Amino acid sequence: MLSNGARFYNDHAHPEYSTPECTRLRELVAQDKAGERILAECVRRRNRKISPEREVRLYKNNTDFVGHSYGCHDNYLMSRSVPWDRLVAEVVPFLVTRQIFAGAGKLGIEGEGSVGQPGIFQISQRADFFSVLVSIDTMNRRPIVNTRDEPHADPGKYRRFHVILGDSNMSEFATAMKIGTMSLVLELIEKREAPQLEIAQPIDATKSISRDQTFDWIIELKDGRKISAIDVQRMYLGKALKFCDRSNPDTEWVLTEWEKILNDLDVEIMRCVDRIDWVAKKFLLNTFQESEHLDWSDPWLQSIDLEYHNISWDQGLHAELVRQNQMRRILSEDEIKNAVFNPPETTRAYFRGRAVARFNPQIQSIHWDEVVFGQDAYQYRVSFNHASREEGVERLNATIRDAKSYDDLLDRLAALDRAE
Repeated sequence: MLSNGARFYNDHAHPEYSTPECTRLRELVAQDKAGERILAECVRRRNRKISPEREVRLYKNNTDFVGHSYGCHDNYLMSRSVPWDRLVAEVVPFLVTRQIFAGAGKLGIEGEGSVGQPGIFQISQRADFFSVLVSIDTMNRRPIVNTRDEPHADPGKYRRFHVILGDSNMSEFATAMKIGTMSLVLELIEKREAPQLEIAQPIDATKSISRDQTFDWIIELKDGRKISAIDVQRMYLGKALKFCDRSNPDTEWVLTEWEKILNDLDVEIMRCVDRIDWVAKKFLLNTFQESEHLDWSDPWLQSIDLEYHNISWDQGLHAELVRQNQMRRILSEDEIKNAVFNPPETTRAYFRGRAVARFNPQIQSIHWDEVVFGQDAYQYRVSFNHASREEGVERLNATIRDAKSYDDLLDRLAALDRAE
C-alpha cells in the first residue's frame, strides 16, 4: 500500500498498480496517471543500478503480441438491489460498444496462446481475448461480464461491479470517458432506465467492432435489426441525458463530451486524434508507414505500437504527443504530482494512505478494508466496512488527519469506538 492510498504489487509476474477508491472522476484520472509516474520512477531507480544493456522498460498496454493478454480492470460500487440477470442484460450492449472511444488500438489479431494476421489494425487490444458472456475467470475463457464481487463494504448494500473488458488507456480523456460513461450506465441500470436491446452474438460483435477496417461498426441485434456501435452508444447517451443527475459537474462533463465524441466519430475518425488512443496510434502508424514505405505486417510498426505505451516521459510516444500539445489533457501537472503523494479525501483511501505516510512502522498488516496497528504486544484493528461519504469514513479520516502522534491516534480511535 502506498501513501496515496493505492496498491502496487506483483501479479502473476507483471507489476500491477491499483488506484485508491475515488468519488470524483477527475481525481480518479489523476490517480491513474500518478500510477504511471510512480512506476516510471521505480524503473528509473532500477536502471540506475544496472548496466545499460539490461535496461528495464515498462509498458502500460494489454498484449505481448504473441497470444498473451493482461487486463486493465475498472471497478464500481453499486447497489446490491439490482438483480444480477438484469444487470448483465442491460450492461452488455454498452460494454461491447464502449471500445469505439475507449479502445487503445493495436496491430495484429491474436487469441489465447495464438497469433493470427499481423497487419490488421484493431481499435481494441483486449477484444481478441474474450470467449464467453459471463463467468468468474479473468485469465482463461474470459467473459464480457465478470462475476467477481468483493465490495470491501457492506455486502448487503453494495455490489462491486468488476469490468475486465477495457483497454489500458494512455489518454487522460479516454480514461475519463471510459470510467465516466460506465458509471452513468450503472446509474441508469439502478434507476431501471437503461436501453432495452440485445446483441445477437456479443462475443463475435466485440471482435468484429474491433477489427472493422471501415469503422462502420455494424452489428446485429437479437431481433434481426442491424445497428451501428455509435447508435448503440447514442441510445445510452439519450437515456443518460434524460435521467442522470446533471447537477453533478462530473456528470455534466461526461454527457457533453460523450455527445461530442460520438458525433466526431460518426463524421471522421481523425477528428478524435487528440482524444482517443486508438485514433492517435493509427495516425502515428499511418504516418510512419507512409514515410518509410513499410508493409502493414512489418514488425517495425508493431514496435511503434508498443512504444506508444511506454510510461517513460522521455521515451514514450504518447508522452511525446502530449509534449507537442497534440493530445488533449484534462489534468494539470500539479494535479498528477499531488496524486502521487496524497490520497482522495472522500473515501477510506485517505485513512489508509495517511496511515502509511505517518505511521508505517506501527502497521502490522494493511488491506483495502483494514489496517492493523501494533507495537510490542498491543494490537489495534481498524476496519473499513463503509462506502465513500458515509459518516464512519468521515470520522475515521478526520481522526487520522487531526492526530498529533501515534499515541494520540490510538486515543482518538478508542474514543470513536466508545462513542459508537
